[in-house]
Amino acid sequence: MNSVETIKQLGINAKKAAAELANIHSEKKNNALNNLKEDLKNFSSEIIQINNKDIENSYEMKSSPSMIDRITLNKDRINGMVSCLDEIINLKDPTGIVLSEWNRPNGLHIQKISVPLGVIGIIYESRPNVTVDASAIAIKAGNSVILRGGKDCFHSSQKLNEIINKSFDKAGLPANSVQMVPTANRAAVDEMIKLDSYIDVIIPRGGKGLIQNIKEKSSIPVIKHLDGICHVYVDKDADISIAKEVIFNSKMRRPGICGAAETLLIDKAISKNSMALLTNLVEAECEIRGDSFIQSLDSKFNKASEEDWGTEYLDKVISVKIVDGVSGAIDHINNYSSDHTESIITENSKTFEKFYKNINSAIILQNASTQFADGGEFGFGAEIGISTDKLHVRGPVGSEHLTSFKYVVKGNGQVRP
Repeated sequence: MNSVETIKQLGINAKKAAAELANIHSEKKNNALNNLKEDLKNFSSEIIQINNKDIENSYEMKSSPSMIDRITLNKDRINGMVSCLDEIINLKDPTGIVLSEWNRPNGLHIQKISVPLGVIGIIYESRPNVTVDASAIAIKAGNSVILRGGKDCFHSSQKLNEIINKSFDKAGLPANSVQMVPTANRAAVDEMIKLDSYIDVIIPRGGKGLIQNIKEKSSIPVIKHLDGICHVYVDKDADISIAKEVIFNSKMRRPGICGAAETLLIDKAISKNSMALLTNLVEAECEIRGDSFIQSLDSKFNKASEEDWGTEYLDKVISVKIVDGVSGAIDHINNYSSDHTESIITENSKTFEKFYKNINSAIILQNASTQFADGGEFGFGAEIGISTDKLHVRGPVGSEHLTSFKYVVKGNGQVRP
């Protein structure tokens, strides 16, 4: 069977599984997730051993430290996946919910009821944990999944997929509820995004090039997870001690994730505090690229170019700029942001209101780290990605967002005049 036929067969299998999953009771889905939770713990040593192959390959390819961090699975991260599964299990089943209902003057009773989307195609790079998170979220909402992991986490993703299928089979879920494309070849992506007869939505997670390619070529609706050019703005009415902690966490907790801050904006009214705001970053060996004023503060600071303001570094680098109050911050963010996540540090509620009402991004925080841009932190258990689209979901994509709805109309013989 050639690659085109292989991908098509995955679609055929997934559509059949989705039809069965749409009618499976919540208890059986939760049993499957419980099995997966236990199997991840039982096979954690094997997972880590296989993950080491991906890490070794990354070192051979001279990948950046932040890339290697995204690939790495260890005991803590496996325990994190287990905790996410616990949260997903405890969530209410998002399907079969009467979202609204009403009566018409002619006696018709109309209900709007949540239903699964159907078949979800997930294309991702770097993060093997997406294999588990995406499968769990999709199954919770009664969808089947076709996964295509990247070459940098290929061995880890294949192992996790093997464990997922064994766990789900034991619970009696339909065969092929979760399938993985057996190659990391980019040609498989091109075939996958043509399967509009079988796949209902594509969710890509990866670099800008991958997502742009899918956006341009896909005949299937796409929920985009674009790059995270996230900003922290420190207002003149900020608590400086809070600002220092939030800036440091936003950039340095995990520099390689999409919710990491890439640009720091400082109100010119408190420019005298700039060095104090940057000290923690400097001590942590974060590279500072600033405008003329910031660069003048320390000879080790580099001059920021125009390109820097629109760059997702995913590394220990941050661009810093002095702006003219909240209006200046809003103008800069709306010009350079990827519409992902922005944080304002201020004690002024009116300033915060102006900020969030005039920023286009999916997530706006006040006095909190941009690294809270995460489905688990939002109470969704986990996420498939952070949507920077406006339709049909924005922000963290959890199980409730992998649903649509249908109208159920009950009558007693009405005919339209």
